[in-house]
Amino acid sequence: MPDKLIIDSEIVANQWRLISADCNTIDDDDAAIIVPLSLWNEQRENLMKRPRLGLWLDCDQSPQLIAEDLCHFELVAVQFSNFADGRGFSYGRELRDTHGYKGEVRAIGSFIRDQLFFLKRCGFNAFALENTDLERSLASLADFSDSYQAAMDQPAPLFNRR
Repeated sequence: MPDKLIIDSEIVANQWRLISADCNTIDDDDAAIIVPLSLWNEQRENLMKRPRLGLWLDCDQSPQLIAEDLCHFELVAVQFSNFADGRGFSYGRELRDTHGYKGEVRAIGSFIRDQLFFLKRCGFNAFALENTDLERSLASLADFSDSYQAAMDQPAPLFNRR
């Protein structure tokens, strides 16, 4: 996970640590951690006691798997296996539309700067980009001045806004 990332159209320091699925104990009880779904399922009761908890969904794990538990997570990180895998876009939309999730939805993994505008439209508000110029990436959130379709960032289609 990079030291800096984009959250709500600002470059900020990353306060969260990704925990691997094979982790048995987490030393710092106050650290902001993002745990994989498998670890959440194994250690749910202990993890619910943490003050800052996030969940990491792999590209093949639908938000439907954690719909009942969303209230326990300050953020949900969606892993992109490669930039051509579109399931993460659907998961962002599902978190916001279907489940009404209001917390941070963070894109992690293999996505590219050119996708940021579209990820934002699907409900993502945080982007953990690896090895890229964050200033240029931030600018790409405004690649297009307007959109025809309704989405998370603009609920009314263009023909209703004229």
